[in-house]
Amino acid sequence: MEAPYRRIVQDIRRRIESGELRPGDRVPSARALVREWSVAIATATKAHAALREEGLTVARPGVGTVVAGPAPRRDHELTREKIIAAAIDIADTEGMAELSMRRIAATLGVSTMSLYRHVPGKDDLTLAMIDTAVGELPLPARPPRGWRAALELVARLEWTVFQRHPWLAPTMSITRPQMAPNAMRLSEWVMAAFDGTGLPLADRMYIQIVTFTFVRGVASALEPEAQAIRDSGLTNDQWVEAQTGRFLAVLDDRAMPHFRELTTEDFDFDLTLLFEFGLARLLDGLEPYVVARR
Repeated sequence: MEAPYRRIVQDIRRRIESGELRPGDRVPSARALVREWSVAIATATKAHAALREEGLTVARPGVGTVVAGPAPRRDHELTREKIIAAAIDIADTEGMAELSMRRIAATLGVSTMSLYRHVPGKDDLTLAMIDTAVGELPLPARPPRGWRAALELVARLEWTVFQRHPWLAPTMSITRPQMAPNAMRLSEWVMAAFDGTGLPLADRMYIQIVTFTFVRGVASALEPEAQAIRDSGLTNDQWVEAQTGRFLAVLDDRAMPHFRELTTEDFDFDLTLLFEFGLARLLDGLEPYVVARR
């Protein structure tokens, strides 16, 4: 049987959803609820506390308890998938620093406490976000012929996903890896790409970790860069252009001749160019090692 205070909460919610009570309207006081529902004052007080916790009402000094705004969605409309999707969207657009359970609840129009029925806590949510994002990698069922082609493919797919989700790279740990099923399947796929090469599984796993660490390392600059753009309003190119004069001022022809010469060349620093350069050198370096092991 539903607790008396919950029946009161459901009735007030119904009045708000139907428009009978609008934002800013006073809701019945605890004493009024006692008279209307024939309950104890403690039950009426508990109902008021539950209404505030669910975000339906707020207490305004000198006025009383009033409707806070449109009624949050019913709990049955909330799912774990919706929570994860909202969290990823917030992290994508505003950064992980802005992500909180309260922020997600406000985005979804639900009470903060209702999230915990689907997600036990922040750590569990972060793991789910990682697993969902990594799951976006469109890995073919089988690696392409040749380990190098497979490794290049997976590195490019990882780079694409990291660009789509700038928060992902710095959130994933190498020393204490999160047990995300999709991340584990990714490692399994890479290890399978070396079937027939004679490489032991330990070597294959190290190659997977080294490749992932390289891509993640470059991608770790994406979120700080996105935050810098939001804070300054300047793109990376605009910021570099603004710093050119200061940069040249610290150079000395005798102490830094290579830097001075570099400024006269058409040198372009870009994270994608850095990724491409590093990936090619990494694959070149692995080639003789894999051949020798064979």
